[in-house]
Parts: sequence; C-alpha cells; structure tokens
Amino acid sequence: MSSFSDAELARYSRHMILREIGGPGQRALKAARVLVVGAGGLGAPALMYLAAAGVGRLGVLDDDVVEVSNLQRQVIHASASLGMKKTASAAATLRALNPGIDIIEHDLRLDAANAGDLFSRYDLILDGTDNFPIRLTINAAAVAAGVPVVGGMLSQWEGQLSVWDPARGGPCLACIFPQAPAAGLAPSCAEAGVLGPLPGIIGTMMAAEAVKIITGAGDPLRGRLLIWDALGAGARVIRLHRDPGCKVCGG
Repeated sequence: MSSFSDAELARYSRHMILREIGGPGQRALKAARVLVVGAGGLGAPALMYLAAAGVGRLGVLDDDVVEVSNLQRQVIHASASLGMKKTASAAATLRALNPGIDIIEHDLRLDAANAGDLFSRYDLILDGTDNFPIRLTINAAAVAAGVPVVGGMLSQWEGQLSVWDPARGGPCLACIFPQAPAAGLAPSCAEAGVLGPLPGIIGTMMAAEAVKIITGAGDPLRGRLLIWDALGAGARVIRLHRDPGCKVCGG
C-alpha cells in the first residue's frame, strides 16, 4: 500500500477491501489511462464513476457545448454550465470530485485522421457517442491500436453494452455491425427521445466494465452484448462471435 497516501487509502478503502480489486487493483486503476469519447448522456456517469474510482489519467473528448436539452440526462453538467464547452464543464466537475487524478480535455471532433494518434496514448476507450458512423471510426482506430473499447448505445427505453476487443479474442463492433444502419433505423436521442435515467444505467455499467478490465476482476462483456429494457425492467445477454472475414479485425 506504500504507493498510496493516507488520504488515498481512506478514499479508496471500499475498493481495497474487495477481494477482486484490493491494493493491486487500485494501483492498476491509479496507473490507468482511459479516454471517454463523448461527455453526454453515457459519458457523464462513466466519467464521474471512473474519476471517483481513482483512474489516474482520464481523458474527456467532445467538441460540443452544453445546451439546456442536455440537462435532462447529462448529469455531469449544471445549469450554470450552459454555453460552456462540454469538455471544460465535465473537467470542472471531475476535478471537484477527485482532485488527485489527471483530467485531460480533448476539445475536438474525432475523425479517422486524429483518432489513431490519440488512442495510442490510452489503455482503454469508452465510446459514449450517439452517432453510428463515428462509432465505426472509433472501432477501426481502436483495433489498429490494439486498445479495447467499452461501447454503449441507447434508444428510447433500451440500452446496449459490450466490450469490443479483438486483440484478446473478442469481436469488434464491425464484426457485428459492419456498416451503419440505413437512415431512420437507428435514430439519435434527439430524433427518437430517451428516458433520462437510461444513460445513467448504461453509462454506469460502462464504468463497471472499465474497472473490471483494468483490475482483472470478474468477466467483462467481451463477446457478449447486454441489452437492458427499462420499460419492462429486464435484461438479456446475447453471445457474439468474431467474424474471420471482418474487414476491420479479420485475418
């Protein structure tokens, strides 16, 4: 425990008494570099719980500003943050929550040209975006960098969650969804609406998967897709398989 101050030992004590995490797991969290793409509905709770968990370097990427319609679900932002860059608003909340970690702001629009270099600086990516083409961009860059992705998706009352990690035997996103769905089949939250607490449920699950991957605890959702139906209060898990012919990770 010598790598922790007394304040850190007190802050993270509930993790350290968990057999599956303990001191070694908390040290792994302290050394981890995690990038959360999107400081919106999914990214908000994921960022807050990863900061609280003691992830040593936490990147937040977004190019948007806080709007009043965000406040129904994006709990990292407040009314006083309206008009602010989401990265700045999120970083302020995270630094207030845990001043002992390093918060990196990436106020930019992610694309194929900048994703590869950016992802190479991190050990794990969380995809909290609501746009399918950008999810495929994230997937391709992460596969090339050999970095796992914890991906969440939302639609109205339903959320989905998986770990895309072909470097460790699981499928990538493109194995299951090789191309973006036709227009209208996967509407955004702005188009279809979304239950306010749903991003909190799925985003918190994303943070839990990230902690498991970093610490080696439990069985992450690698090769499995969890679907949560908030309206019916039920969950199901679908087994996924890697596609040997995948144009992104195959061969």
